[in-house]
Amino acid sequence: MRLVERTPRIRLKTREDWQIRLARAAAHLAWGLRTELALTAAVWTGWLTLSALLPARAAAAALALAVVALGWWTRSRSWLAARLHASRVGRGWERGCRHAKLATLNDRVPRLVSVRRVPAGELLRVRMPAGLAVADLEARAETIAAYLGMREVRVLRDEGNARYAAVTLCRVDPLAGTVALAWPNLAAERLSLWEPIPVGVDEDGQPVTIALPERNLLLGGEPGGGKSVAESMVLATAALDPEVDVTLLDGKQVELSVWRDAASVFVGPDLEHANTVLRQLQVEMDRRYAWLLAGRRRKVQRGDGLRLHVVAVDELAYFLTATARKPDGKPDRDAPKEFANLLRDLVSRGRAAGIIVVAATQKPSGDVVPTALRDLFGFRWALRCSTRDASDTILGAGWATLGYSAATVAGDQRGVGYLLAEGSVPTRLRSYYLSDDDLNTLAQRAVPLRAAWTELAHSTASGRLEVVA
Repeated sequence: MRLVERTPRIRLKTREDWQIRLARAAAHLAWGLRTELALTAAVWTGWLTLSALLPARAAAAALALAVVALGWWTRSRSWLAARLHASRVGRGWERGCRHAKLATLNDRVPRLVSVRRVPAGELLRVRMPAGLAVADLEARAETIAAYLGMREVRVLRDEGNARYAAVTLCRVDPLAGTVALAWPNLAAERLSLWEPIPVGVDEDGQPVTIALPERNLLLGGEPGGGKSVAESMVLATAALDPEVDVTLLDGKQVELSVWRDAASVFVGPDLEHANTVLRQLQVEMDRRYAWLLAGRRRKVQRGDGLRLHVVAVDELAYFLTATARKPDGKPDRDAPKEFANLLRDLVSRGRAAGIIVVAATQKPSGDVVPTALRDLFGFRWALRCSTRDASDTILGAGWATLGYSAATVAGDQRGVGYLLAEGSVPTRLRSYYLSDDDLNTLAQRAVPLRAAWTELAHSTASGRLEVVA
């Protein structure tokens, strides 16, 4: 007996199913237009009320006058425009989520809690429905961006509540163009390295600052990307703080030369001299730890009498690959390794002792800069890079995959890059700009300031010695 395979029957949707779907679609439409419907209802209610009290023409005139008055009042006009804009964004967001298949079994999609305009587009606070996680939204962000016609959709999980996310709908690139941003501290007569340093502006138009005490900074990127300017903002702050010592190691001898007169030590392309200076700094670091131990303290703090010390290394790759000469003239191939070990010791142990290392290089890849040294830098700043891998060598492995890649920075966007500092994710920003004239002005201001402070410190110390005698 031959078994006949039956074709499965397709059950047609019943009339009740279509009625439920139609009612659900109407409810979705009404909810999406709730702001517009509420305004229409308010106007209609006003008309019915006025027409019951006044003649038709007088009621129409009164209603028109009320509408004009509300539109004339800046606060009400701004509130109304924001509500209508949020309503429009909300409708597009819901459609985008549904096309991205982010609806749950009970037909819920990530719900907007708030909408705020930012220079890039809109910043949304989104509440995930039961059954979905922020990771699901991140995985579908590109699909939503394509549906909405956006440049990018960025999703960031709320660190305090896994049910919420901050979503940026990027319509434009607010950092595009070649507009130079003046450094806010350009006119300052004196600065303090203990205070946050303004370094740029993020995509939301907010200033970005970094606090360097107990931190170290690694800068990297292609030539012309803006590394020198970014490094100069830190050095300008250090130079205009007379209570900070500055040591400069410049592989090209010209990048940091503007700060030479304000520095305690300047080292050019001389690896042997650089190692000598680092050994001296290592001795100073050990001396500071002995002082802290005697005072039962764990780290250098503001006002305790110990000065911060900034060690700036430009062209880091040079000092890690250059060849020094022994007294007999033979090449010293161990000198680069010694430099790497000394610098790694300063980066790893110097933070609590008040020693801050700022290093800049074109590409800190593992074959040039040892990962044991590179990974110790707490702050990373990647300017324009040629490849995603080059960006990851600065920020850390995996960031490019998550969408944080300095390889996406256009060639004309000088100073644009990603800064991994206090936040949990890199911040895209445009750094402030300092021209050569600006740098010379700041350096000329710093030299007499530091000289006057040194003279005052010596005279104060001499006065104390006389009193003691």
